[in-house]
Amino acid sequence: MPIEVLPVPSEVRIALLQHLGAPCQATVSPRAAVQWGDVVGRSESFVAAPVHASVTGVVSRVEVATLPNGRHVSVVPIRSSASQPLADRQLYDAIYGGSWPWDEIGRHVPGDIVDASRAAGLVGLGGAAFPMHVKLTRNDRKPIDTLLVNGCECEPFLTADYRLMVEAPAAIVAGGLLAMRACGAARAVMCIENNKPRAVEVLREACAGTPISLRVLKTKYPQGGERQLLKAATGRIVPGGGLPLDVGVVVVNVASAAALAGAVLRGRPLTHRVVTVAGAGIRHPKNLLVPIGTRYGELIRYCGGVTGDALRVVAGGPMMGFALPAADDASELIPTPVTKGTSGITVLAERDVRHDAETACLRCGRCVRVCPMLLVPAKLALAARHGNHELLARYHATSCVECGCCAYVCPARIPLVQLIRVGKVTLQKK
Repeated sequence: MPIEVLPVPSEVRIALLQHLGAPCQATVSPRAAVQWGDVVGRSESFVAAPVHASVTGVVSRVEVATLPNGRHVSVVPIRSSASQPLADRQLYDAIYGGSWPWDEIGRHVPGDIVDASRAAGLVGLGGAAFPMHVKLTRNDRKPIDTLLVNGCECEPFLTADYRLMVEAPAAIVAGGLLAMRACGAARAVMCIENNKPRAVEVLREACAGTPISLRVLKTKYPQGGERQLLKAATGRIVPGGGLPLDVGVVVVNVASAAALAGAVLRGRPLTHRVVTVAGAGIRHPKNLLVPIGTRYGELIRYCGGVTGDALRVVAGGPMMGFALPAADDASELIPTPVTKGTSGITVLAERDVRHDAETACLRCGRCVRVCPMLLVPAKLALAARHGNHELLARYHATSCVECGCCAYVCPARIPLVQLIRVGKVTLQKK
């Protein structure tokens, strides 16, 4: 579905931790008036990103909200004013529309691009939410030769990136050129799966005449994962415990590239993002441009609410997402706020959810065959269940990307990825 602009909600709740790294501290007081784009939270840590008001309004007292992963974070509530600077199509055009003058990109020095990225609060919008300025900062000991622009949206049901590629290709290409200049890459490759022919056609035309080439990759979950994409596009393998920069590559999501163009060329902070609301349990699936901080319930209500056979609300997609309260009429009241990393909300119907009881592990090895990280999920899940930190470390639990492939194929219905997630947390604490 084409991207629609969500009407301005009555209130947004800006989480002070929306990225990997240190949380922000509130920089505004209760009853303070803020304008769209004002900074409301900041951290002095290098691995952090400021957060901004996504509406014009009045600040309320800082509260605590629970994110889908169970983490409790402070949020800055902002009551929206009756008058907003931009709305509807004007808002969309201000963020993604209009012309993007590529000839101006050469006038921006790498340091300025990195600084603009940090000031705008940019993070990876593909889900990891890694601060973008950290990725783009040059490291003389680990020079970058290749930039990959990730258009491989492989999570089932989610189409936010696809619609952005079709509707705003110029912004994505401009952001790719800026990222390329910032990190010092000699080449850039736009990577798209072959199940998105319309996006391939549009972006191939947009990339013509630029240093960005386009590569069509096989549709294969989880092709959109950084490490999997890097191997498929370049043949390089990121070492265990390493990062793409260890093999001379930076990976930037297409939505992140568009946001970078907006930050550098238009001076706009990251205040909105496109979110897919889909699944058989939602009445009217949509792709929505929403203010960050909007409650999940607002999006579900705007999409007509849930169907009579809706069973489960998932933050994200069904493979890597986190289950929220059961889907019913109260779904429109879910207070979880949209963050920078929120790519979608999936509402599953009764027929989408398996109800098989868990049985004993069969030692069939299916989880090993499908693991993209070449791990032994059954062994890791067993270690997590018994709190065996030595075994978790020996079998590289921290290398798990939580793609969900192992749990999906397990005939014993063991919640492998959920157990490994718990094991990773306890191992980190240990």
